[in-house]
Amino acid sequence: FPPAVTSPCKILKCNSEFWAATSGSHHLGTEEAPEFCTALRAYAHCTRRTARTCRGDLAYHSAVHGIDDLMVQHNCSKDGPTSQPRLRTLPPGDSQERSDSPEICHYEKSFHKHSATPNYTHCGLFGDPHLRTFTDTFQTCKVQGAWPLIDNNYLNVQVTNTPVLPGSAATATSKLTIIFKSFQECVDQKVYQAEMDELPAAFADGSKNGGDKHGANSLKITEKVSGQHIEIQAKYIGTTIVVRQVGRYLTFAVRMPEEVVNAVEDRDSQGLYLCLRGCPLNQQIDFQTIRSAQATEGRARRKGPSLPAPPEAFTYETATAKCREKLPVEDLYFQSCVFDLLTTGDVNFMLAAYYAFEDVKMLHSNKDKLHLYERTRDLAPGNTAPSGTLPTLWVALLCLSQCWLCLL
Repeated sequence: FPPAVTSPCKILKCNSEFWAATSGSHHLGTEEAPEFCTALRAYAHCTRRTARTCRGDLAYHSAVHGIDDLMVQHNCSKDGPTSQPRLRTLPPGDSQERSDSPEICHYEKSFHKHSATPNYTHCGLFGDPHLRTFTDTFQTCKVQGAWPLIDNNYLNVQVTNTPVLPGSAATATSKLTIIFKSFQECVDQKVYQAEMDELPAAFADGSKNGGDKHGANSLKITEKVSGQHIEIQAKYIGTTIVVRQVGRYLTFAVRMPEEVVNAVEDRDSQGLYLCLRGCPLNQQIDFQTIRSAQATEGRARRKGPSLPAPPEAFTYETATAKCREKLPVEDLYFQSCVFDLLTTGDVNFMLAAYYAFEDVKMLHSNKDKLHLYERTRDLAPGNTAPSGTLPTLWVALLCLSQCWLCLL
């Protein structure tokens, strides 16, 4: 495939270099202050070099403010050497390793001491993209550009989706920004940002936890597979977030208590909260329209070479066989896999569907609702296909595969 359009903003590279230079800690003894200031100046110099291309980037602005704060805290001069010596790691017992968080920084202990275990919900985004909302509604959407997935009193999550192929309606997630808002004595505001080929194991300011507050360890990033899989635990709001890079694109999954999901001051703004409300109707993909459009493209290609060539050919049979390798149950994850292989030709979309379902198995609190068998647009949440009927999406895929066979 031709390379997707990516942002020239290099703030993630600056963050990674600073994190490597400081060995993941800002809490240094007096004898290490000169080296830390040198690393900070190098960090500042790096952000200045990429400033023009990062004007609207949240991680960039967070890094700039963080550098200024650290300069003041450590009495660093803005003038001086900017080489990046490797600082030694801190001994055990530093505040980055602190585990004695206040009770208020553990959601289940503080909010539900005398009540039942909170009801957890799940939201996931993967592939074309396919969205599973907190109410177990399943949709396939266009949502090209930047869209808010989550927007509540505790955190914001925004995704950016770009076309998979030039001129195609199919999009996939190329950038993800998560903002954890400052919360009482637990955490400072933290920004996490990932994009294609950049899946950091640290926040934008280089830290791996919630900052300098006493309950900082109630927010923590863990790298599961370098460059491919990270997990963020936000214990103070009972939330787990999983971010993966599969092929060229990102997947997102979250487990969150209903109380946190619905903690929104301005309920009128929830219309754009995709994990809660789903995609707007005008952004949901209508498979009938896609089938007609692809048939039109096929006729146009037979008349001349003006339109882009189709993706690497998967027939319906080869797509279903490939998806069955990882997804033996023919649910909506399986059907999404088949759809993505037929429309993109990229086998990594099969892996994206597989890992999305693996995350559901880990994060969803109701094990009876792991599989979904009915396209849920215009249906009440949780509906399943009647016994003996063929799901609507399945019928659409059959038609779509026949269309592709005509083009090949």
